[in-house]
Amino acid sequence: MYKQKSKTKNRRLFARNYAVNSQSNSKVKLFNQAIKRLSPSWQACLPIACLIVLGWGYAAVAQAPAAGPTTAELKVALDTLWVAIAAFLVFFMNAGFCMLETGFCRQKNAVNVLSKNLIVFALSSVAFWVIGFGLMFGDGNDFIGLNGFFLGGADNSPATGEAYKGVFSAISWTGVPLSAKFLFQLVFAGTAATIVSGAVAERIKFVDFLIFSLLLVGILYPITGHWIWGTGWLADRGFWDFAGSTVVHSVGGWAALMGAAFLGPRLGRYQDRQVVAMPGHNMSIATLGCLILWLGWFGFNPGSVMAADPSAISHIAVTTNMAGAAGGIAATITAWFYLGKPDLSMIINGILAGLVGVTASCAYVSISASLLIGLIAGILVVFSVTFFDKLGIDDPVGATSVHLVCGTWGTLAVGLWSVGPGVYSWYGDTLGPAKGLFAGGGFGQFGVQLLGVVSVGGFTVLLSSIFWLALKATLGIRVSKEEELEGLDIGEHGMEAYSGFLKEGDATGFSEEESSIGRL
Repeated sequence: MYKQKSKTKNRRLFARNYAVNSQSNSKVKLFNQAIKRLSPSWQACLPIACLIVLGWGYAAVAQAPAAGPTTAELKVALDTLWVAIAAFLVFFMNAGFCMLETGFCRQKNAVNVLSKNLIVFALSSVAFWVIGFGLMFGDGNDFIGLNGFFLGGADNSPATGEAYKGVFSAISWTGVPLSAKFLFQLVFAGTAATIVSGAVAERIKFVDFLIFSLLLVGILYPITGHWIWGTGWLADRGFWDFAGSTVVHSVGGWAALMGAAFLGPRLGRYQDRQVVAMPGHNMSIATLGCLILWLGWFGFNPGSVMAADPSAISHIAVTTNMAGAAGGIAATITAWFYLGKPDLSMIINGILAGLVGVTASCAYVSISASLLIGLIAGILVVFSVTFFDKLGIDDPVGATSVHLVCGTWGTLAVGLWSVGPGVYSWYGDTLGPAKGLFAGGGFGQFGVQLLGVVSVGGFTVLLSSIFWLALKATLGIRVSKEEELEGLDIGEHGMEAYSGFLKEGDATGFSEEESSIGRL
């Protein structure tokens, strides 16, 4: 019985093995037939392909694993990535300025405003590369940098501190390549020039604006910036401006104020000692511009850390946002009571006022303090706009009120609410401003901040006045009366922003030509 079962089992195994072998033989035959169908050239390639595969396999086994990047190299990469992203956000603020200023101005000047905001960054890029960056950050003296023009000179970035060997010692505290440092500072310089555009809109000659922008970015802005960010004499005295309430916004605001003053008001702006409203033609794109600028400020302020420090970036982003929000709310309520209506233009400028106001102190104050700073800035901007109108200084977009007045306020706020060194981890125990007045530190830091405001303001007014007067005496800075009435789009650029659309006209809403046809 056992032998019978064993024979049966062996027969089954034989049958199974025979089936498997037959199947394998059939596959081999099919493979051989497939090879025979190939041309002789392809058949000759098969052994070579096998050798290549075997060689790769041997190389993969024999090769030693490559060493990965070190912690220091990873930190440089992350810091550079963050600085680049922040620079891109600040660059995109140019789109915000384009939309904001165009919307606040009249339809007949839209092309002119757009053209100025577009070309100004191109000019700034060249001027800052040629001379501006060297004047601002190059090694020199307490007043001006004297090295590093055209980004030339010794530099071993991203080395920092005592390990740094180069001509840009003032910015050696950040461990990123020199190109990243330049790019980030360039977008700030372009912002200062763009501020001027709005204040002198609707009546300045295009060529004069271009020349002034070159002088501002190439000479004026870098010199005052060297005093503060270039370890100049104001930095030596303990003046602090984290992201540029004075370095960027006040400098641009002072230059804009002098330009608006030398140009004079737009035709028809002031009649019989009354301010005649000249409303912007498109508040939709003005609002879009405000939102773009709000977004860009998250690169402007947190990016000024110039390192991927999560604690610093998150704290500064929150203080920045809280100030902007508080500024918008405060301006809305103030305009509602003071002007009778919640004016959209005031809401927009209130948000920007809060953002400008906290720019100097965003890394040095608490969240509650940033809210108060933005709140006061939102109130100030409403009264500032009407104040400049009473002085007869015509600023179509409120640039002087937002950037000059609130930039000054934000700089002084450092001396009021700074928590003092050693509180926050992103600046060392011996770095950062002293305690502010409301933090129990007395008037010491406030006095230094006031000194910086006065000195930078005085120098900017002096130099920008020289620039404006020189342009006025040589080229003339204002377009003709006929060009201004017709619109700078036609007079300066020979084109219209809204070709084929209904043009601005009298109170009926029709153009002068259409109104006369109707009367006939």
